[in-house]
Amino acid sequence: MRANGRIASMIAVVVGNAYPAFAASGAREDSSGLAVWIFLGFCALIVLAQLVPAVLMMLGLVKGITESREEPVKQSVE
Repeated sequence: MRANGRIASMIAVVVGNAYPAFAASGAREDSSGLAVWIFLGFCALIVLAQLVPAVLMMLGLVKGITESREEPVKQSVE
């Protein structure tokens, strides 16, 4: 029980001392032009275009693993 109190107090001290590091110094000006946003949108489209086939392949893999397989019936020749 005492160890939990010590750990909690140490976390409080660390977070309390680091709190000023999280403070913002003021409003940040965004100087990105339209071309930058178009480029980032194009990059996002490329990433999405790569994710769609990957997700479909993973779903097919899971379906193949979980699907029951039928064994071929062996026919004996008499």
